[in-house]
Amino acid sequence: MSDKLENKVVIVTGASKGIGAGIAKQMAAAGATVVVNYASGKESAEQVVTEIKENGGNAIAVQGDMSKQADVVNLFQETIKEFGGFDVLVNNAGIYEFALLDQFTEESYRRIFDINVLGILLTTQEAVKFLSSKGGSIINISSFASIRPEPYSVAYAASKGAVDSITRALSQELAPHKIRVNAIQPGGVFTEGVAKLGADAESEPIKAMIARSAMGRMATPNDIGKMAVFLASDDSYIITGQFIEVSGGFK
Repeated sequence: MSDKLENKVVIVTGASKGIGAGIAKQMAAAGATVVVNYASGKESAEQVVTEIKENGGNAIAVQGDMSKQADVVNLFQETIKEFGGFDVLVNNAGIYEFALLDQFTEESYRRIFDINVLGILLTTQEAVKFLSSKGGSIINISSFASIRPEPYSVAYAASKGAVDSITRALSQELAPHKIRVNAIQPGGVFTEGVAKLGADAESEPIKAMIARSAMGRMATPNDIGKMAVFLASDDSYIITGQFIEVSGGFK
């Protein structure tokens, strides 16, 4: 463990698996106390907490659907009750559903935008109530799809475009409170979810993703987590309103 985030409390939404779990573990490895939020994956979230504690860190798991205001309020109340405050919010909770336009549905749109867009607005609104007196860092997990959308990702890409707009607008609005707002734009990321689908370095979809990377590999959740640590730390105290792609030169 390092001390880069010593004495900081970090809330990571959607942290039971994938990119969120990678961010939570990297935050803990940098010395932060971590609140691992999850919507439904209780066992996975508790496993993330266990791993953090086994490596000398401190973490708790808190259930909540970030598209529901009551759950958002409870997440912050539980954090304040347990740790007295927090310093960093990572808005990672999100979903993706890919479909061409002729397969698009109203229900899919509402699911995607409720979690990916409304969720960020609700969590940030609540976070500012506690951060406005002391400052802090808010990190939104966007996607390369926000600026380079694939043909089958119109609703998902639109939601991530909204995340970018929210990031830019709130970086200006919240700067007087010393609250920084930045976004990470992952490219192709190899998660345990991808592996569980039977994909590996030799499978055709993964080969296709790797071929689009200038560095010849997909990113990992730990790669995203390390950038999140930087944006959470005092090393980035002058950085706000920025979009940082972490993709190995994905194209």
